[in-house]
Parts: sequence; C-alpha cells; structure tokens
Amino acid sequence: MTNSAIIAIDGPAGAGKSTVTRQVAMRLGLVYLDTGAMYRAVTWLLQSLDLPVQESKALQQALSDLELRLEAQPQGDQLVWVNGKNVTEQIRTAEITAGVSAVAALPSVRNALTAQQRRLGASGGLVAEGRDIGTAVFPNAELKVYLTATVAERARRRSADLIQRGLPLPDLQQLEQEINTRDQLDSTRAVAPLCKAADALELVSDGMSIEQVVQQIVSWYEAKLLPPGFS
Repeated sequence: MTNSAIIAIDGPAGAGKSTVTRQVAMRLGLVYLDTGAMYRAVTWLLQSLDLPVQESKALQQALSDLELRLEAQPQGDQLVWVNGKNVTEQIRTAEITAGVSAVAALPSVRNALTAQQRRLGASGGLVAEGRDIGTAVFPNAELKVYLTATVAERARRRSADLIQRGLPLPDLQQLEQEINTRDQLDSTRAVAPLCKAADALELVSDGMSIEQVVQQIVSWYEAKLLPPGFS
C-alpha cells in the first residue's frame, strides 16, 4: 500500500469531514490531521486572551508563543492541547464555531498553521481535512476529495452533534443561517478561500451513511494509488 500518500479532504462546514477523515485514516493505516481543530484552537486562544480578531502585535506574539498539539487516541479521536491545556471540548462550542471563520481568514494565522500542517505532512502518509488542504496546503496530494452536502443536511448533522455533546441547541433555521453565513465567509476570504480543487473528486453525501462515504473514498484511493491486483 502507498503509505506515503497524502489524501486531502476539503469541504464546507458540517459536511462530516472530521468523522470521515478520521475513519478513512484508520482504514488505511494513515495519520489523521484535523486542521479544523487547529483553527478552532487558535480561535479559543484569542477568545481566552480577549484579543480582537485583527492583525496586531499581540496576535503575532500569541502565535509565536503558541504550543499547539494534537494527540491521537486509540479509537482515532484526537485530544487538542493549547499551551499545555486540554481544550478538546471547549473548541466545539457555539462561540468558537461562530468565530472561527474570521480568525481563519487572518493571514498571520493561516501562514502559521499552514506551515505547521506542511511540517506534519512532510513525510506523507496522512489524511488531512479542512477548507484549503487540496488547494493551498498540499496542492500535490495524491488524492483530493471535495466532500459536501446540502445546507439542510448539514444543519441536521450539526444539530445531532450538539445533542450528542450535550451543548445548547439552536433551532434548525438558525443553524442553516449560520452555515450559510460561514460558507460565505469561507469562500470569499482573501487568503486560501474554500473552493474545490480542479483535480478533486466531489462527493455529495446526502442520503449516505458515514460508512458509505468512507468506503467511497477508500475505493477511490485503491483505484488511484494501488497497483492492479493489490488490495
């Protein structure tokens, strides 16, 4: 198997990228890289420091001092640590979700995290998810997937996720509005906007189970990267 390959999975908010990417990595024996968690972690840091979402010397200092660590768990999950503090649950709150797009649009934040992501992927052998993995972070990835779903489906999934985490639940209409707003912010930002790479395979996951989505991506991987007769 081509374990040095990089699989880039991009797509809008709520498309199920984290769950799918984690399971694809487990199936193929590759490393899982949740770049969305990295941007959420920086958003949490700025909020905890009460820093405005704008370029500043204070932001530069915070990024310079940042110690961000993703710790893999046996079942494929990851713990997220910021400067020695476990923020795995804190970065999934509604406040972080509402603020992450603006933070991710800051050039200094993207430059810092993109550099870290490229270091993590320097030796290959990983599955990474985000908004710009196949276009900006790993443009030479061996397999690129653009995973998406309708806004209504993504709102339903977000609602189920919030219920599972025991977090406050807005109504579906509000969730759909928040998702539409985030799509707009992510796709129109000046630096590395959300878009489908020209050579990405698009997968619209409405009506598909997680296992079906994972199997489709694994099948694409096998067809594209494994020699004939190898499985």
